[in-house]
Amino acid sequence: MKNHLVKITEIIDTHKTAPQAALISKLNPIIRGWSNYYSTVVSKETFSKVDHLTYDKLRAWARKRGKGDINKDKYWRTVGDRNWCFSTEDGLKLLTHDSTPIVRHTKVKGEASPFDGNWIYWSKRRGEYPETPKRVATLIKKQKSICPHCGLYFTSTDIVEVDHIIPTTLGGKDTYENWQLLHKHCHDIKTANDGSLTKSKQLPIVENYDNNPF
Repeated sequence: MKNHLVKITEIIDTHKTAPQAALISKLNPIIRGWSNYYSTVVSKETFSKVDHLTYDKLRAWARKRGKGDINKDKYWRTVGDRNWCFSTEDGLKLLTHDSTPIVRHTKVKGEASPFDGNWIYWSKRRGEYPETPKRVATLIKKQKSICPHCGLYFTSTDIVEVDHIIPTTLGGKDTYENWQLLHKHCHDIKTANDGSLTKSKQLPIVENYDNNPF
């Protein structure tokens, strides 16, 4: 925190005569990066403290420019629910540390291993899994592990297949927007009713993934 405040102080001191917009543009990436880095720990109180100390430094910056007067109406404005928002007339505002959402890190389950075959769990957690095809991992994350046909969650014992929402025989494209992950039995039902078999006597080629497909 001390190192971060030193960095903020250095930027403010080197922008004593610079336009307010230039100062804000220089500070915002520093504040955003530091806050995001510590957003997974118990940091709300620290963020508030750093914002208070940053405010004190900005008051000193404004007082020097105003020869003893901080000139609140020139440098601070009411923006939304913030009464003292360090911002410019054209809407450029300084980010605050405590506006960064706190997202706690979720620990891995004690008995879980990347090699236990539960690629549903690891795909949800990491967005990928060492032995899960990238397309399947992406669809699992996109669908939040839910089969759009039956509305039930996938489990590690389910056989799942990649399906074309609009069959290629009916003009559907081979893209993520036209792919979905279904239970095998849901895929069979969907294929029997989507009209694709009437366009081709051959069964559609599907990718099949069971609990140990590799």
